[in-house]
Amino acid sequence: MNLLVATGVLGAGTYAFRLAGPLLKARMRLSPRVEQGMGVAVVVLLSALVATSSLTQGHGAAGFARPAGVLVGGVLAWRRAPFALVVVAAAATTAVLRLLGVS
Repeated sequence: MNLLVATGVLGAGTYAFRLAGPLLKARMRLSPRVEQGMGVAVVVLLSALVATSSLTQGHGAAGFARPAGVLVGGVLAWRRAPFALVVVAAAATTAVLRLLGVS
């Protein structure tokens, strides 16, 4: 029962946070400097997420195959390739390298 209550409270809280953005946007004005800082923070946070998920596995390094696949996917995304191609090319690069014995 406690799990159901906690799930309901977290769901309601999440919904309230998501609803607060559109409702409060008209009432709050952020300075251009703060908006620019938030944009930079988003890029830094996503870069850190990509780095940790592509370079580490468990408590150690992920090897070479996974970062190589992420690099191929990143280059294709940067070149504005279709999303499906980016995902397939990244996965194929990792799979081929692992098939060749590169960990």
